[in-house]
Amino acid sequence: MTHSVSCTWLEKMAFETEVTGHKIVMDADESVGGEDRGPRPKPLVLSALAGCTGMDVISILGKMKIEPSYFNIDVQASVTEEHPKTYDSIHIVYEFKEADELDESKVKKAVDLSQDRYCGVSEMLRQAAEVTFEIKYI
Repeated sequence: MTHSVSCTWLEKMAFETEVTGHKIVMDADESVGGEDRGPRPKPLVLSALAGCTGMDVISILGKMKIEPSYFNIDVQASVTEEHPKTYDSIHIVYEFKEADELDESKVKKAVDLSQDRYCGVSEMLRQAAEVTFEIKYI
């Protein structure tokens, strides 16, 4: 299996990419010649990470007959100072509602399975940066 995308320059610093039939415009900040027409490429990688692990967790919890009323994933990453500027550490926070009274051991198992076995985006990023995570009940 292979994945491929096409990315076309629009103007100035804007590019349009098509990912599995969905178009995304990426752009740079005005301070570097862009017009802020879309997200920056590097944070999109963090969105891909959140989506990948989130889909894993929801799928695994579903197999355990658990459906949270609220589930959010926050991802913070530290960017290096020198070029090429990369992420050197990434921290994922999985948030659930405390009021749902979820079985915390099953939630932990779902998150661990995503991080240790299923999330390919997390594994790829782990090759370049330290990836840590925590579970919060809010």
